[in-house]
Amino acid sequence: MTNRLGAARQNTAVIRPKQLDDAATTLVCLGFCGGGTGAYHPWAEVVAPDVDLALVCYPGRDGRFMEDFATTWDELAEDATRAVVSAVGDRPYVLFGHSMGGWMAFDVATRLEARGSSVPDALAVSSCNAPARGLTPRDMFPARQDTDEDLMTWMRTHGLVAEHVLDDPDLLEMAVEIMRADIAVRDTFHHNGALGVTMPVQFLAGAEDVVIEADAPARWKELALGSYRHDQLPGGHFYTPEVWRTLPTRISAINP
Repeated sequence: MTNRLGAARQNTAVIRPKQLDDAATTLVCLGFCGGGTGAYHPWAEVVAPDVDLALVCYPGRDGRFMEDFATTWDELAEDATRAVVSAVGDRPYVLFGHSMGGWMAFDVATRLEARGSSVPDALAVSSCNAPARGLTPRDMFPARQDTDEDLMTWMRTHGLVAEHVLDDPDLLEMAVEIMRADIAVRDTFHHNGALGVTMPVQFLAGAEDVVIEADAPARWKELALGSYRHDQLPGGHFYTPEVWRTLPTRISAINP
């Protein structure tokens, strides 16, 4: 990956809103298509006092805005894998991903299991179809052919972009650029061939999410070689605002 101004990946790839040195476990979050780490920051007030929060920052945004975007799924997955390892070392953690981030979390978990190091204690995936089915038109939203206005409308509708970004033309232009970069990477997604993961898997999905296939729970269960849990939550792809705000309380591995 080309670095625009030599930014140090190891200093910027992980953001820790809580920074607990003696945490019992860490919730490591991977971003969704077009998202930075901002949508996860409020979770620092929601997770239990002994749970740390580590937010993986993809290239081209937040503290890595001077780096070039990843251009392929494999490139971004390898970058995310390095970031997760740098965030946790050999400490216990739960890996979480929403939407495109759910596929990324599964991919990262399989890479770490294959390498036998820094394996998560559990995997929680949210609002995503099982990766073994591959990329289908149903998953390709927003779409590459959408206009800038289409993308802006989508971001406004789902409400996960900060209000100050929506009100600033320059920041909104940057948000659209990030979205287009992630769409391009997402459209190169392919299942890595892994039969599954051995750690516990939890699949969360909105009851009104039109993206999720009816057989998604069963197909995720096939990829869970250990224990498996499916939770259906109120709302659509990003749930309801209240469910999203408190989503960490629904992740069973950090709420025994």
